[in-house]
Amino acid sequence: MYTVTPEGRYFFVENPINRYSIGDRTPGLVLEPDGSLEIAIQHEHPGDAQVANWLPAPEGPMRLALRAYLPREELRRRAWRVPALRRAS
Repeated sequence: MYTVTPEGRYFFVENPINRYSIGDRTPGLVLEPDGSLEIAIQHEHPGDAQVANWLPAPEGPMRLALRAYLPREELRRRAWRVPALRRAS
């Protein structure tokens, strides 16, 4: 997660939990009953019940990046698609 400056530069988003990414080594993530992972990408603190899966976002423009180190074959062949972002109600 990066904030975008008016000059088009990218910097980590300063936030109260010092989290700049979510990955397989992020402690405390909470999975859904079906094993999926929902990540709350938002500027406002989501409340204690959802903070484990919170990726703090800037108030303004942002750049969200997916990095895959040693990706599985499905990703290399582009057979796996990154899930779309959706606005929560």
